[in-house]
Amino acid sequence: MLAKRIIPCLDVRDGKVVKGINFVGIKEVGDPVDCAVAYDKQGADEIVFLDITASHEGRGTMIDVVRRTAKNVFVPLTVGGGIRTVDDFRDLLLAGADKVSVNSAAIKNPQIIADAAARFGNQCVVVAIDGKKVSDGKYHIYINGGRIDTGIDVVEWAVKAESLGAGEILLTSMDTDGVKEGFDLDMLNAVCSAVNIPVIASGGCGELSHFTEVFEKTGADAALAASIFHYGELTVGEVKEDLKKNNIPVRI
Repeated sequence: MLAKRIIPCLDVRDGKVVKGINFVGIKEVGDPVDCAVAYDKQGADEIVFLDITASHEGRGTMIDVVRRTAKNVFVPLTVGGGIRTVDDFRDLLLAGADKVSVNSAAIKNPQIIADAAARFGNQCVVVAIDGKKVSDGKYHIYINGGRIDTGIDVVEWAVKAESLGAGEILLTSMDTDGVKEGFDLDMLNAVCSAVNIPVIASGGCGELSHFTEVFEKTGADAALAASIFHYGELTVGEVKEDLKKNNIPVRI
């Protein structure tokens, strides 16, 4: 079995790391480059930056953050938020990102997945999905920071994204995001069983046992967390040691 990845996620707004609950109540928690360097030292397998107020006007700020981070951090860096064109992929990859995550724009224009994969390789294209339960076993995709229900089925879209060339799915549960009661195992299993590309579990991690649980009970390839790392409740190293104790393969 491949080693499971532990990925700290940094939500960045106007060049600062921020955190909220259920996509609201946002507050600042630090400098993105400093945070990324600390997580690199802790043994993070990757780092994700999500530019949560991304706009073309503010893109320069994020590119600068990526450039500075890439000079100081030696694990893969994924960057998302406000990606609208293949040129946005190019700009971030040139700045030092290893992968680019696309969300709303891919829903509006699925061809961006195929175009980016053809130009930069599938491994650079991460499709982020913000899903919410609408009925038993059924999940819809929400866009625009969780404000708009697209009516699109999460599992069907994940399958389509893979067929278009996505190399990875970053699956966030809006129901569990920031709540710290555990990952959304049902939604994860629904997606993991439908696709053959790696799935990153996101949203809801609040304690050590949640990492073991997500890897024992779903086919997730990686687990992403924010609050518990930002506020120093756990380190990446502590998470990995616990996973190792529970016979889950990790890179120490």
